Amino acid sequence: MKTILITPKDKAEYTFLTALLKKMNIPNTVLTNEQKEEMGMVMLMKKADKTKTVSRNTIMKKLQ
Repeated sequence: MKTILITPKDKAEYTFLTALLKKMNIPNTVLTNEQKEEMGMVMLMKKADKTKTVSRNTIMKKLQ
């Protein structure tokens, strides 16, 4: 099954949509900001070039 992700523009719209989904008996899940960020990171990681390797020294220099 496909997923639809909806971001309401304000609290009133959020309340309306959640009430509508409940009335229509449509299962739904509310994501926290942290969960949305994690999903974004996963999408970026999937797109990353995994064919190249980087030395430990290069990584440590970037972290400092």
